[in-house]
Amino acid sequence: MSGAVRVLLVDDHPVVRRGLRAMVDELPNVEAAGEAADGAEALRVLGSGVRVDVVLMDLQMGAGMHGVEATRHITALPDPPAVLILTTYSTDADILAAVEAGATGYLLKDAPPEELAAAVRAAARGETVLAPPVAARLLGRVRAGGRPVLSPRETEILGLVAEGLGNRQISRRLFISEATVKTHLVHIYGKLGVDSRTAAVAAGLAAGIVRPV
Repeated sequence: MSGAVRVLLVDDHPVVRRGLRAMVDELPNVEAAGEAADGAEALRVLGSGVRVDVVLMDLQMGAGMHGVEATRHITALPDPPAVLILTTYSTDADILAAVEAGATGYLLKDAPPEELAAAVRAAARGETVLAPPVAARLLGRVRAGGRPVLSPRETEILGLVAEGLGNRQISRRLFISEATVKTHLVHIYGKLGVDSRTAAVAAGLAAGIVRPV
């Protein structure tokens, strides 16, 4: 990716957006691409043709479209930007709903600027980012579920997914067919109890199956 990482700020509180914009504008090679007060407005901004690499998304936004629903719509777009949840909520239900909706990462609003900067850049590269408390919660669920471990090949494929590689790239890297990659992913999803690439990576990171890139 060339040029600055462009970020869309989505939060229903104008004061919070103003603070986030000031913080984002101070980060090297990161700039605010726009603002939205809820998910519906975020979708309108994205539909207007504005280039956005990462969406910083709040979860609960008054009467407007909430973050999980907006994330689901955004990740269904052709060539969607990464969605990075930035919220005060860290319950299991909130975390899992956001991850299952396709969020690339989940940070809490008390994260220091340097952590936010690293997360934005990682999200723009297609990497999964989890705040330590969030990772701890997901790890607790993985352990409590008693889910089986992945095979060496499944672990290898999940690691490549965590690096942001698509199925075709993985097939070329490992000299296997795309159909075989898809079959392994189905098995990975089943073992980890998830139904998306992002959720699989999040569960793998939380369980220590894959390491942060």
